[in-house]
Amino acid sequence: MNLPNFYVDKVIKTALEEDINYIDLATDYLLDDNDMSKASFVAKASGVLCGIDAALRTFKLLDDTIKTEVYIKDGEKVEKGNIIATISGKTKTILKGERTSLNILQHMSGIATETAKYAECCNGTRAHVAETRKTLPGLRALEKYAVVVGGGRNHRFNLSDGAMLKDNHIDAYGGIENAVKALREKIGHMVKIEVEVRNEQELNEALNAQADVIMLDNMTVEQMKRCVEIAGGRAVLEASGNITLDNMAEVAKTGVDIISVGALTHSVKAFDISLKINK
Repeated sequence: MNLPNFYVDKVIKTALEEDINYIDLATDYLLDDNDMSKASFVAKASGVLCGIDAALRTFKLLDDTIKTEVYIKDGEKVEKGNIIATISGKTKTILKGERTSLNILQHMSGIATETAKYAECCNGTRAHVAETRKTLPGLRALEKYAVVVGGGRNHRFNLSDGAMLKDNHIDAYGGIENAVKALREKIGHMVKIEVEVRNEQELNEALNAQADVIMLDNMTVEQMKRCVEIAGGRAVLEASGNITLDNMAEVAKTGVDIISVGALTHSVKAFDISLKINK
């Protein structure tokens, strides 16, 4: 999975405009334009690295003469104390880009690291972990890329990427089968329909309507097992709601295909990385 440069550049430029505005008071008044330095990205924790190319791109957008060298790439494990990459060039450029580059790298690495923990719980089962649309505005593609780097899979990117009928859609339209039928008559042949269900009755309605994907919403492990038996492979089953690392492995063993976890993006802890100028 590769992110287009125009998207990454837009995110970085927005962040730089927000951070620098029109002047960096400390850097611009303190340092000479010809002052040169070399700095290192250093891991202060252990996990899965993600976002190093985007982080280094920050400095290139500020000054295309900056030199970079990468030692650990996206998707590779990093240990506390590892030097991830180095940059060399104008000291002003390094200082101005430091916070933006670290924000990107720490956030994306945090998501990849957390996803890897959830993905490990799925080993030996048919299940895969996925994120949701609970992403930070403007950063969705970066965050979804980080999930893939961490060993997960992507849910839909936006509302145009697939048709999901949640409880409010169904209640507003008057039932699962009627809603799916009406929707299928209007959408294109490339679009899949997912239906959220809360019990076995709704599951059977979704199966009868030939939904492509069925979300088992906030069900217990025993309920999920029963739903897997009833479905018998007639639809992709997604487990969602109240799933944590504590119960992830148990959910994966129920036989569901996808386990969606909003916490992968909406409340993940930043991975601790620092940028230090070499003395």
